[in-house]
Amino acid sequence: MNRNICYIVGAMSLTPDLRPYPVQGDYVIAADRGFDSLVAYGVRPDLAVGDFDSLGHRPNHPNVIQLPAEKDDTDMVFALRKGLELGYRRFVLLGGVGGRLEHTLGNLQLLDWLACQGGQGFLAGEKTAATCIRDGMSVTFPPSMTGYLSVLCNSGRAEGVDLTGLKYPLNGYTLTGSFPLGVSNQFLGQEASVSVKQGSLLLIWEDKGDFYSKLPKLWAV
Repeated sequence: MNRNICYIVGAMSLTPDLRPYPVQGDYVIAADRGFDSLVAYGVRPDLAVGDFDSLGHRPNHPNVIQLPAEKDDTDMVFALRKGLELGYRRFVLLGGVGGRLEHTLGNLQLLDWLACQGGQGFLAGEKTAATCIRDGMSVTFPPSMTGYLSVLCNSGRAEGVDLTGLKYPLNGYTLTGSFPLGVSNQFLGQEASVSVKQGSLLLIWEDKGDFYSKLPKLWAV
């Protein structure tokens, strides 16, 4: 898998801590008003996409894809499709948490959609980040991770769920989408892993401590 990251930034007020720090080979897409957020912190996107209803104007950028206002795909979905076309399989989504609840829920669903495309997405906001694994996938977190990790079944059943290195372990367990058994597990200062044999898991990490310094470690899992 290409380990480079495609950053997609939507409409949110970025901070010095919660903004892309792309390296060579990474790609940055501004989705609608995310263009202003990036420019405010001196990050020039590689591409701007959207109907630009939130931004209010077509951005002054050499690489713009303007979308119609009435469409099936949201600006975020179109940006993800573009990143996949370019060969990226690791995505960091900024600006998709908070605000309108339906957009937050839709973006959480996109994490599972990316997993179905053979990719992995990380959705990050203020003090919270989420990712998704499914059907034989696993993630391993370094010992430096702290805070809470909630592991939830996206829908239906998630079978063969293993949680190791966390305060509340599971072995071969079946989680269901109708009961939140996996809420508020905790890191223990040791390597931790989550895996699932069949089904889809949503992983939500929250840390009220040194959250932002650990974000790059999350992208690396």
